[in-house]
This record gives sequence, structure tokens and C-alpha cells, in this order.
Amino acid sequence: MLTRLTHRRGPVIPSLQKLQCLSLLHRTFSLWSMKKDPDLESALSRNRRWIVNNQIKNIILRYPNQEIPIASLQKKFKTLDLKGKALNWLRKYPSCFDVTFTGNEHRCHLSKRMMSLVEEEESVSESQENAFICRLAKLLMMSVNKRINVLKINELKRNLGFPDDYVIRIVAKYPNLFRVVNEGGRRSSMEIELVHWDPEFAVSTVEIAARRSGNTRPTFSCSLPFSWVKSWERFREFDLVPYFSPYMDHRELLEGSKEMEKRNVGLVHEVLSLTLWKKASIVKLGHFRREFALPDRLNVLLLKHPGIFYVSNKYQIYTVLLREAYVGSELVEKDPLVVAKEKFGELMQEGLHEYNQRRCLINMEKRRKKGVPLARVDEVKCKRRRSENADSDDDEDGDNKPGGLFDPEERKRFYKVLFDDDTS
Repeated sequence: MLTRLTHRRGPVIPSLQKLQCLSLLHRTFSLWSMKKDPDLESALSRNRRWIVNNQIKNIILRYPNQEIPIASLQKKFKTLDLKGKALNWLRKYPSCFDVTFTGNEHRCHLSKRMMSLVEEEESVSESQENAFICRLAKLLMMSVNKRINVLKINELKRNLGFPDDYVIRIVAKYPNLFRVVNEGGRRSSMEIELVHWDPEFAVSTVEIAARRSGNTRPTFSCSLPFSWVKSWERFREFDLVPYFSPYMDHRELLEGSKEMEKRNVGLVHEVLSLTLWKKASIVKLGHFRREFALPDRLNVLLLKHPGIFYVSNKYQIYTVLLREAYVGSELVEKDPLVVAKEKFGELMQEGLHEYNQRRCLINMEKRRKKGVPLARVDEVKCKRRRSENADSDDDEDGDNKPGGLFDPEERKRFYKVLFDDDTS
């Protein structure tokens, strides 16, 4: 019987090896999980809807007369990682999008208020040129060869606030700082190289904070409750290791040493500090492993430092966020572009509240017509929906269903991020 089972199922794994595998799996799952912070999850939730609607806005602006057939937008929903009907989604945000029915088809264009915000954001973006120069220079100064592939920079250009034409607007305009290199002759091999090293840029956020507070020794801040005793102990032990600037040559450091870990944490901290919302996708950061000499298991590094980084799997996208950059769900310091973009978010909220209120009243009217008595709780719910935060808005299309770790698709993503070096 044992022989048959062995032949049918393959060789039997020795019990010791099996226990080791189970132990590794347990440690991996434990390591990947992080205690959820409701405020930071709320911030990511708001940002997720803003990202989707911002993408829809950009799609509409690129169409002739800045108007798009709903059928055409529906085809792009897969690339936006959305499900359901595009028309239903747009109707949730009546203050942002105007939907009309002409020529036997629904079409969409931006509302007047939305167009006003687009013009305001463009004006702010034009005034932010110096900030863009600084961010791009810092990014290149942290890289090993002081050059980065354009396609990789494009992965983070939204996070950094760069305009779509940043190669022309910034790179070409400042030949004393940057130049475009294309040794392969292909579009995919185009790189941006740093021409001039500016020592004023080579100062990290951690070092700037130390100077402001009068500290001679740069240190990270730990944003955890004091009840997290073990995490605080690990942080204090980590804090004893001397700070290593991400702009210094790391080749003198020993791979796998505490000093190298401190350098890697500092580099990720600095990259996140350059972003508008102090956050980025772990997968996107992983694309820069070679340029920034980051460890293969970047997620393991981030999860070892919960006082500095917050890792979330909101909407099945592994994201890392700087804890110190937030108080509750709000950014401590807001870039002018963030202020401009938040007006878009406020307009979204206004439209969503209007949509939820209208839907609630329609449902109550339907129940009245059917003769179903309305309980007091229904009216209370309806009133509450008018003022509640849209973080938990009803999504009949199932756009935002969270995926559990043991869901097949989610598990596939989990292992892809955790073990696959070629994740795209």
C-alpha cells in the first residue's frame, strides 16, 4: 500500500523536512501580516478612489473634444482594475463627471467644476519645477550608477508628482544637471543620467529633521504605541547602529550586516519621503532593486521595521507608507500639489454623498409604494449616510471587495510579490 502511494504521489518528504517547510511557511505568513491601523487604512482607501478617478479624468482629457463614449471607457476598466459597469461608476460622482445621451450612446465629459480644478492643478504643477528638479536629482544621486531607466522612473512619476512630459519639461531644460542616454538605441533602453552632483541635494529627510531639532546624530522616529514593547525594543536596538546616508557610497558596507540594513532602511525612507503621499507600491519599489542595491526580499526588510513603515494589502495591492508622515489619516506636511489634488477628492466626496443620499431616498420610496413599513432605523441610516465618510461606501459593482490571504487569487499575488524577482 505504501509503495502504491509513493508511486502515485511522488517521493515521501521526510518528516523533519516537512516540519521545516511548515515552520518556514508559518514564519512567512506571520511576517507578512501586520496589525492594521484603521486611520492609515482609511487614508489608503480615499487615495485608491482618487487614483481611479484621476486616471478616468486623464483618459477623458486625451479624447477629442475631451469627451469619451461610455462604451470606450468600459473597455479600459480592466486596466483600471475595476469591475462592473462604467456608467454606474460615473454616476456615483455627478459633481466630477457629466454623462449625456446623444447619438444612441452615453458619453461622458468633465464637469465645469472639475475642469476648473484641472486648470488649477496644472498651474500649481508649472510652479513646482524646482521641486521636480530636486526630486529627480535625489533619485539619481541615490542610484548606484547615477542613472535610471526612463520606464522605471515612469513607474513612480505619479507618486513623485512629475508631469507626463517631465523628460522634455525638466530633463531637456537642465542639461547642466541631467542628460538622456540611450546606448541600446531602443525606447526601452533610454536612461536619465546625473551630470552634476549637487551637495545641497545630498541631504536626507532624516538628516534635515536632526538639524531642525538640534540633534547631532540623525535618527529615525518610531511611530508606535508604547504598548508594542517588543517592537520598541527592536527599534532601540536598531537605532544604536550609526545612521548611513542613502547618498553615500554603500560599497564599503558588508552585505547582510546591520550597517547595510540601516542603509537600506534609510534609502527606502528617503524615496518615500520624496513622494507626494509618502507611500509607494512594494512591487514598484522592487523594480529599483538593482539601481538602489536593495535586498531581494524587500518586503521582509519593511516588515522588520513596523515603527518606521506601515505595510498594507488594501485592495490587494501591497503598499508601504511612512508612519511618521501621518497623524491619524492626514498627512503632516502637504505638498502644494497634494493640496490641489485634495480639492478633487473633496469634489468626489460631495458627489458620492449626493449619490448615496439620492439612492437611499429612492429605496425608501420603493418600500413605501410596496406598503413595507419603514422602521426608524432606516431613516437614521439614511441620515447617517449623508454625513459619513465614503471609506465604506456601498459598491454594488463589487469594485472594492477585499481579498483574504487564503483566497486563491490573493495567495497567487502573495507568492508572486514574496518570491518572484521578476515581478512586473
